[in-house]
Amino acid sequence: MAVAQVADRELHRNPAAIAAGIAALTAAFGKRVVTSQSVREQHGNTLTWVPNQPPDAVVYPQNTDDVQKIVRICAEHGVPIIPFGVGTSLEGHVNAPLGGISVDFRDMNKVLTVHAEDLDCVIEPGITRKALNEYLRDSGVFFPIDPGADATLGGMAATRCSGTNAVRYGTMKDNVIALEVVMANGEVMQTARRAKKTSAGYDLTRLMVGSEGTLGVITKLTLKLSGIPEAISGGVCPFPSVEACCNATIHTIQSGIPVARIELLDALQVKAVNMHSKLGLPETPLLFLEFHGTEASVAEQSERFGEIAGEFGGGPFTWATRPEERSRLWEARHHAALSNLALRPGAQIVATDVCVPISRLAECVTETQADIAASRLLAPIVGHVGDGNFHLTLLVDMSDADEVKRAKGMAQRLVERALAMDGTCTGEHGVGQGKMQYLLAEHGAPAIAAMAAIKRALDPQNIMNPGKIVALD
Repeated sequence: MAVAQVADRELHRNPAAIAAGIAALTAAFGKRVVTSQSVREQHGNTLTWVPNQPPDAVVYPQNTDDVQKIVRICAEHGVPIIPFGVGTSLEGHVNAPLGGISVDFRDMNKVLTVHAEDLDCVIEPGITRKALNEYLRDSGVFFPIDPGADATLGGMAATRCSGTNAVRYGTMKDNVIALEVVMANGEVMQTARRAKKTSAGYDLTRLMVGSEGTLGVITKLTLKLSGIPEAISGGVCPFPSVEACCNATIHTIQSGIPVARIELLDALQVKAVNMHSKLGLPETPLLFLEFHGTEASVAEQSERFGEIAGEFGGGPFTWATRPEERSRLWEARHHAALSNLALRPGAQIVATDVCVPISRLAECVTETQADIAASRLLAPIVGHVGDGNFHLTLLVDMSDADEVKRAKGMAQRLVERALAMDGTCTGEHGVGQGKMQYLLAEHGAPAIAAMAAIKRALDPQNIMNPGKIVALD
């Protein structure tokens, strides 16, 4: 039986338990427990095929003690707990299929300590990536992981996200040193110390990074920071085709050029970005790039890339070092998904992603473009192609049953194509509800059984964000 079918079979609500839990939470937290319909629906938002499934109440903790109290009350009554940052996840992570309590970390948004000399900081989970970097601005360090949305750091760790800088700085799994986590029984676990490396026991930090709230609730993060580069250059390079973009990317990475960002936009995505951000870029497949280092090194890297681009029919590569020019370019890239709404007003956007070994990238992208055309769909492509990861933003008329069917079929074939190329069903969006059905094909039955065993051991009541990642039957 498919994982998604198992999940559908097991899900059920317990209205009496939920009512008792909300009463106990209200007695403990008063007006910080909210049950209005509008607020609940905001905390069940989703940009996937799954309909909005709001929680029964939202509670706003202010410290770890509050989270412990919330978890213990919910555990006593068997009420589901769904952690919530700002709701930017894309695969139904914050939906509440069994109802329950959304724990909103809006008020836990502080930077607790910064150790610039050690290149790390300790923060609460509700602070966003932009707010953290604004706080760090005068410290000579920054946090490099930058998903398109201004997500919270707790949510970014929970979904093991990445972003445009991943090709140089890695993903969240590479930049989280330690976590404080409230477990399903209300106990507080420290996963590691601040040391840069350790051989002491199981790697509990990596277990929690990417667990999507299904094993515990993150209440504190120790993050790796990076020094702000002496010089940064960035620019745009047009190509005759998406395949040429991909091949230039592959050659750049294989040549050892330490590119910091290398992003693909197909012609349709460039059109949307131009409409939204008024950039005036040539509406042809493009690569956005950025290099970090000394003034001499970024100039050398930029020139070398320009030579590689020319080998694949690309160019000219125009680059600049002025911060305001680069900021405008990358701000437009971060808004790429929402910019697509201008291409088809009234349509709903459904974002999906896959990741393949970089040697298979050009093949996977070009086959996907052909599939989009054959399916008669509108789906711009954008990608962190330096690590083989790319995204589709499907623009779908949800009132057209045939179009929805074609879009779902195309999205499924995209995953099957990536898996056939030894890739993954999601490079950075995460599993949530939307991609549970693909985990068995990707990992195999023994791995799924191991995930289920971990889930049962750490969350025997199945109250931690149930109905996500792995189903328990």
